[in-house]
Amino acid sequence: MIDLFINGKRVKSSSLETRNIIHPANGEIVETTQEATKTDVEQAINAAKNAFEKGPWPKTTNIHRSEILTKVAELLERDKQIYVKAESQDTAKRFIESEYDMDDVIKVFKYYAELIKTQSSRKVEVGRQEINSEIDFEPVGVIGLITPWNYPLLQASWKIAPALAAGCTFVIKPSELTPSTTSLLMDTLIEAGVPAGVANMVLGSGLVAGVPLSNHPDIDMVSFTGGLNTGKQIMVEASKTVKKIALELGGKNPNIVFADANQEAALDNALNAVFLHSGQVCSAGARLLVEESIHDTFVTELARRADLIRLGFPGDEATETGALISENHLIKIEKYVAQAISEGAILKAGGKRPTDPALQKGFFFRPTVLDNCHAKMQCVQDESFGPVLTVETFKTETQVIELANDTIYGLAGAVWTNDSNKAKRVAKSLRVGTVWINDYHPYVPQAEWGGFKQSGIGRELGPAGLAEYQEPKHVWQNLKPGVTHWFDGKEVK
Repeated sequence: MIDLFINGKRVKSSSLETRNIIHPANGEIVETTQEATKTDVEQAINAAKNAFEKGPWPKTTNIHRSEILTKVAELLERDKQIYVKAESQDTAKRFIESEYDMDDVIKVFKYYAELIKTQSSRKVEVGRQEINSEIDFEPVGVIGLITPWNYPLLQASWKIAPALAAGCTFVIKPSELTPSTTSLLMDTLIEAGVPAGVANMVLGSGLVAGVPLSNHPDIDMVSFTGGLNTGKQIMVEASKTVKKIALELGGKNPNIVFADANQEAALDNALNAVFLHSGQVCSAGARLLVEESIHDTFVTELARRADLIRLGFPGDEATETGALISENHLIKIEKYVAQAISEGAILKAGGKRPTDPALQKGFFFRPTVLDNCHAKMQCVQDESFGPVLTVETFKTETQVIELANDTIYGLAGAVWTNDSNKAKRVAKSLRVGTVWINDYHPYVPQAEWGGFKQSGIGRELGPAGLAEYQEPKHVWQNLKPGVTHWFDGKEVK
């Protein structure tokens, strides 16, 4: 049983209601969690508020917070395999993918441990010797964190590490589908020395447990990663108390392949771009834009390889990708593909559930390639968040830039070409937050992550990721105060 975590302790839901966590690969119950009520969420917010206003954490030195974050990273390394098993049970991703995720989580805590250690006030030169002007960086306050199901602990670390580094306190609501590793992290934080009340966790649906984190007056900021429609609702709720927001809302990411690209590398990475974790990745390269002259050979080979991708269970070394997160999501993907075909897309690979008897209890869907697509089709504009690739063609550099930008999203994209100047021109023209040239998917904690347009607001990772959880305060000190004589105090006769 996974309990709530409030003020440094495990607590039951005030309603004692529970929820079962289902393994997506076999449909079996792997864990049961408490379901928070509105009262439980308010208790967690109160604990975070008290810890911020009366506790030591916001007032500790950057060096001390750095030491705590470093300790968190060390404990995560010690318990890595425990986290890996829990992450794969919740998400059905391969163990090796969960191991990679854990390595990245550890890097994030280490990065912010180093970054906060070196941060200091910024001197402002005002041209007057008697004035000492500085910009201090103070914690925003109590943060509401709402995280998704596809990368549960990784997305949590992108928020928790900089929030703690800044001196904030928080209440986190992980996805109700994948709460296990976030729950484990609460114990790790306490063991590392994070004071009680600084880190709190509530579990349950977005409607009950998530909404108060968006509109409660004692929440100073809400950071959300998830779907566009939910993000819009959070903006509305947050506006009621004019709180700070940070949103990462997904994308419909173009993967551009020119005829002069390294074809083998482009093919291999086109598969990785969209079918990694069965396409359940916000930055997935789900739109393939391939130059017309190589379209036929490129897409034929791509479809052939897609049909050979091996679906399976997390612990099976032969598995190349796993199940979708839930039955509802599986049904959504089936409808998405059917709609695309009705619009005129040509099915080149996949498009159905696997026939392997061993996979029938899980939520599996074959990697799917849809050819003959164009920018006006719903499948090109809407995010499937599944193993579905749409293929478009182009003739010129100008045309492909227009096609790639013809979307409400702007999270990521890639350009494949051996012409460095062309690659840089196209990368400069793409309205996205991350561009890969002759690569796809890598990121580092040192570099900012986030989107243009409706892919979100604000940035995670990098120095900007820390700045999201800080308030700059200008302190002006006059070392030689004097009389201004602006209002002389004399009576006019």
